[in-house]
Amino acid sequence: MRPRPPSERDFTSFLRSPAVASRVGLALGICFGLAFLTGLYSHWQQNPDAWFPPPTRPVWGYRLTQGLHVASGTAAIPLLLVKLWTVYPKLFAALPDLRKPRAALLNALERGSIAVLVASGIFMLATGIANSAQWYPWSFTFRLTHYALAWVAIGALVVHIMVKLPLIRGALGADIDSTENDRPGTAHRASGMTRRGLVGTAYAAAAVAVLSTAGATVPLLRKVSVFGVRSGDGPGGIPINRSARAARVTALATAGDYTLVVANGDREVEVDLDRLTSMRRHTYDLPIACVEGWSAQGTWAGPRIRDLMALVDAPEGADVVVRSLQPSGPYTTTLLPGNFAAADNTLLATHLSGERLSIDHGFPCRVIAPNRPGVLQTKWVARLEVRT
Repeated sequence: MRPRPPSERDFTSFLRSPAVASRVGLALGICFGLAFLTGLYSHWQQNPDAWFPPPTRPVWGYRLTQGLHVASGTAAIPLLLVKLWTVYPKLFAALPDLRKPRAALLNALERGSIAVLVASGIFMLATGIANSAQWYPWSFTFRLTHYALAWVAIGALVVHIMVKLPLIRGALGADIDSTENDRPGTAHRASGMTRRGLVGTAYAAAAVAVLSTAGATVPLLRKVSVFGVRSGDGPGGIPINRSARAARVTALATAGDYTLVVANGDREVEVDLDRLTSMRRHTYDLPIACVEGWSAQGTWAGPRIRDLMALVDAPEGADVVVRSLQPSGPYTTTLLPGNFAAADNTLLATHLSGERLSIDHGFPCRVIAPNRPGVLQTKWVARLEVRT
């Protein structure tokens, strides 16, 4: 005798209820929404509009938003697991009568949005964690794919909320132990863990997940952040994200004939290392914050970008193209918007914490600017030119 396929009624746990799903789902939705908004901000930072460039203040803005982005994504992982466990019986719910087209359409819309939401949500969280660890077992471009699927996930989430809104409102408005909205066949009382206990455990797991990783952004938490992707160790107290050896620039960066080229149209000025280090040096405490979620504060010193651009009579507020000695990679050429190039605290840093930059931190010089993603703080700078 062949066993029958499982049905929704086979799952009788008192914990698998709309009361639990709605409360965990509310926290999960907040995490998804926060990750989406901060992700949009990060994408805007890396793809600025000429008519609406990102601001240079507060200097710690990107450090905060990207830290929140990774923290909210991390918190979402245990919440998503509990949410999926809670609603798992719905996977085996009976299909509606196709002779009732409205009910069939709503059911298809609900199931489709859930499938897209679950698939895109798992993909976003899994690839996001892998990106934080700088592990890329795929061939697609992470940033563009992550950005595109973020819209898919948030769209599916909105559809899901719209379809389920009456049930969500009813479940959140009632006592957590109420059985009014439960599926038929659900037990009427808990046999072990309570609903409050499960929801509290889900929230606690999310908090522990954040605490175990947030030390990469919050220095006070480094001793308890056992899964933090960066410890804070490194020359000048700044971790190394990409070494000179990995970037294949060691020979070029340490060559005795190194010169920085500053250009404005046909006019070019070559600045050798002695002249660069003898220029008036300005010192600022600025954070460097990477897209992987880690950040650190450093004391940077060097000439202002605007002072270097003045050598070729560059217009004040002009966008500046920055080119690295690094021979290949997605960020060998970056754009410094005019408001950043003109800022007092945007430097071509030659020193960190009173010492010459280490080769892995960008020797002989690197860009350091306020409120800017670390991938755009170009290391091993070879050329600065006005964008025409």
